[in-house]
Amino acid sequence: MFALKEQRRIASPELIQHAKNEVQDIINNVRGIDFIMLCSTDGFELATITKKNHYNASKLAAVSSSILAMVGAFLKEIQLTGCQSITLDAENGKAILTSVPADKHPMVIVTLSSKDVLLGQLLFSLKKASQNIISHVN
Repeated sequence: MFALKEQRRIASPELIQHAKNEVQDIINNVRGIDFIMLCSTDGFELATITKKNHYNASKLAAVSSSILAMVGAFLKEIQLTGCQSITLDAENGKAILTSVPADKHPMVIVTLSSKDVLLGQLLFSLKKASQNIISHVN
C-alpha cells in the first residue's frame, strides 16, 4: 500500500481540497491532534493543517516518504501486504503515517498528536478519511 511510484503525478486541486477537508474533519473532531499533513508518496507536501506547533512540513514529507520506503522493504521481507498505517509511540506524543492507496494519486496522511490522544478514535478516523479520499479519486 505504501509503494512509491517512479513517475510523479500531480493531484488535481479539487482532489487536494477534498482530501484537506477530510483531514480537517479529523483535526476538528479528535482531541489531541497538533498537526496533520497530506503528502505524496514521493515526498512532497500537498496540504498542512496545524493547531499548535509549526513543523517543517517539506522535511516531514520527505522523511515520511523515506520511512515508507524502508517499511515497504521490511514488509516485503516478512511477507506482509497491504500496510495501512504506522504508529510511532513516544514519551511525549504519537506520530501516525496512514496510507491513502489511490490508484493514480497515492498519498500519505502524517498525523502528530499528544500522548493522551484516543488512539482508537484517531486510527478509525484516519482509516475512514483514507477510504473517503480513495472513493473520491476512483
